[in-house]
Amino acid sequence: MTSLKTPSRRSFGRLLLAIAPAGLFLASCAEEPAPVAARPEPPGAPTFYDSMARPGARLDAVAARDMISLYRANHGLETLNVDPGLMAEAQAQAEAMARSGKLSHEVRGDLTSRLDRAGYAKSRAVENVSAGYHTLAEAFSGWRQSPPHNANMLAPGMRRLGIAAAYNPDTRYKVFWTLVLAN
Repeated sequence: MTSLKTPSRRSFGRLLLAIAPAGLFLASCAEEPAPVAARPEPPGAPTFYDSMARPGARLDAVAARDMISLYRANHGLETLNVDPGLMAEAQAQAEAMARSGKLSHEVRGDLTSRLDRAGYAKSRAVENVSAGYHTLAEAFSGWRQSPPHNANMLAPGMRRLGIAAAYNPDTRYKVFWTLVLAN
C-alpha cells in the first residue's frame, strides 16, 4: 500500500499554480463585482483563498508575491520581492479607500506624490486598485482580465511589490485592494 503525503497550504498553492492551466483563475471582471457573502476557508486551503471580508483578516504577502511573480515569469518578466515601504504605502491606500468607501487612485493623492513622500522619488511604479473581491485569487483574476490592470502586473522592469487589502463592512464593496509594483 502506498501512502501519500498531504501537501502543506503553501506547497499546495505552488503546485496548483505550477500545474494550473492559464484559465484557472478566470472570474467575472466587472468593475463592480457582485457582493459575495464571506465564507470560511476549508482547513489546509491555500492562503490566496483566505477571505479578507472579515475583521482582522491578514493578507499573505508572500503568497501574493509568489502568485504575481509566477505570472510574470510565465511572460518572461522579472520576479518580485516584497518591499516593506511599498507594503506600507499599499496598506495606507487600501485603508483610505475603505474609510471613504470610494475606489480611487487619488484618495490620498496621485501615486507619484504618494511614493515621493515615502522616499521612492526616482522609482518607476504602477498601481492597481480594486474593490469587492474577497480573496487574493479573486483580485488577481480580476486584474488579469482587465487590460490596464494586467498591463500593470506585466510592466517590465518591476522588481518590488507592495500589496494590501482593507475591510469595511459598512461600504458597498466591503474589501478594497491596492497593488503597487516598482523598479
